[in-house]
Amino acid sequence: MESTETVREVATRAKRAARDLRLLTRDQKDDALRVIAQRLKAEKEYISVENAKDLEVARGNGTSEALIDRLTLNGPRIEAIANALIDVASLPDPVGEVIRGYTLPNGLQVRQVRVPLGVVGMIYEARPNVTVDAAGLCLKSGNAALLRGSSSAFNTNTALVDVMRKALVEVGITSDAIALVPGQTHESVTELMQARGLVDVLIPRGGASLIQSVVNNSLVPVIETGVGNCHVYVDKDANLEMAVDIVLNSKTQRVSVCNAAETLLVHQDVADVFLPMLFKEFKERSVTVHGDQAMNDFAQSSGLEWAPVTDEDWAAEYYSLDIAAGVVPSVDAAIEHILSWTSGHTEAIVSDNAPTIAYFTAAMDSAAVMVNASTRFTDGGEFGFGAEIGISTQKLHARGPMGLTELTSTTFVVTGNGHTRA
Repeated sequence: MESTETVREVATRAKRAARDLRLLTRDQKDDALRVIAQRLKAEKEYISVENAKDLEVARGNGTSEALIDRLTLNGPRIEAIANALIDVASLPDPVGEVIRGYTLPNGLQVRQVRVPLGVVGMIYEARPNVTVDAAGLCLKSGNAALLRGSSSAFNTNTALVDVMRKALVEVGITSDAIALVPGQTHESVTELMQARGLVDVLIPRGGASLIQSVVNNSLVPVIETGVGNCHVYVDKDANLEMAVDIVLNSKTQRVSVCNAAETLLVHQDVADVFLPMLFKEFKERSVTVHGDQAMNDFAQSSGLEWAPVTDEDWAAEYYSLDIAAGVVPSVDAAIEHILSWTSGHTEAIVSDNAPTIAYFTAAMDSAAVMVNASTRFTDGGEFGFGAEIGISTQKLHARGPMGLTELTSTTFVVTGNGHTRA
C-alpha cells in the first residue's frame, strides 16, 4: 500500500535522523551494514517476487530489453548488492578524517575535518540496485538517504527499503535513516526538488532528460551525474588484438550501462588490419555500426549491419548493440572529435606509444580516462569504493564515481586557549 505521508513529512524525519547519524561510531555503522546485507540475502524470495511484478508491467508496456535488464533484480544480483554492502563496511570511515591541520602563529590550532552532508536525496530511474547502493553509502558516511526511484521499479524498491529499515531497527538505528519518497507521480519529484532546508543535496541518476530536469528545476543543490557517451580511440601504435578485446568489452559486455562505449575512433594507418578483425567479432554479437564512409567498405565485406552516421549518432547514448564509428587521420583528430561530442564521462585510448598516451590523457576533459583498458571500469565498485552513488560529470565537489568521500563535506575545528581577536 502506498504511503499517505507527504514528501515534506518524510524529509523532516530524515533531517532528524541525519542528526543522530552524525554521532554513530564506525562500528555501529558497519554492524548495521552487515545486518542489512544478511537480511537482503535472507529475503531474496520476497524481493524477487516483488521485482517480478515490476518486470511483468514493464514487458506489458513494451519496455526494451536493455531497460528490462537494468530493472531485473534476481537472486545473484541481490547477493551481489548485499556483498557490496559488506565491502563498504570494510572500507575506512571518512567521517572525522582530518584533511589538514596546522597551528597559527598566535597558537590557534586549525583542523579541517570531514563531516556528513546531511540528507542525501536520490532521484533515479529503473535501477533497483541503486536503492541499496545509495542507502549503504549514505549510512556509512553518516547521511540519511531519501530515495525516489522510478515508478517502474516501485514494488522492488518498496521491498528493498522495507527490508533495510527493519534491519536498522534491529541494530538500534532509526529507520528514518533510509526512506522511500512517497508517491509515484511527478509531483512527488517536484516536492523533493523544492525541499530546500530539509534535503541537503540531490543526486539524479538516469537518462539525460531526468538529469537536466533536476539540474534546471531543483531548489536543492544538485550533484550532476551525466550520460555516458563514452569513446574508444584505437591508435596507430595499438596492440590490435588487445584493442579488439577492449572495444568488445567496452561495447558488448553490458549495453544498458552508462560506461558502455558508444563511439569508436580508429587511426587510418591501422584501419585496414584492425577493422576486419573487429567487425568479424561485431557480426557474431549482432552489433550495428553507424559509420562514416571510410567504414562502409569494411562493414559490407564483413556482412555487418551498417548505417551512415549522423550527428545524432555521434551524440547518442544507445543502450543497445549500436556504435558510432569513424576513421581518423591522427590522434589530434580523435581528440578534436571527442572534445566536440563527449558527455564528459569516460574516454579510452589503446596505444603502446607513451608520448601519445600522455598527450591524449592530458587533452581529455572527462571524469575518467582509460589507457589500454575497457571503459566498463569506470565504476565505484571497480575503483575500490565498494559501491557508488553515481558517476559525476561535473567539476565541483565531486567528479567521476562517487563513493564515501564524495558524500562528505568539511568543517573547520579551531581550538584556542582563551584566544580573542584584537
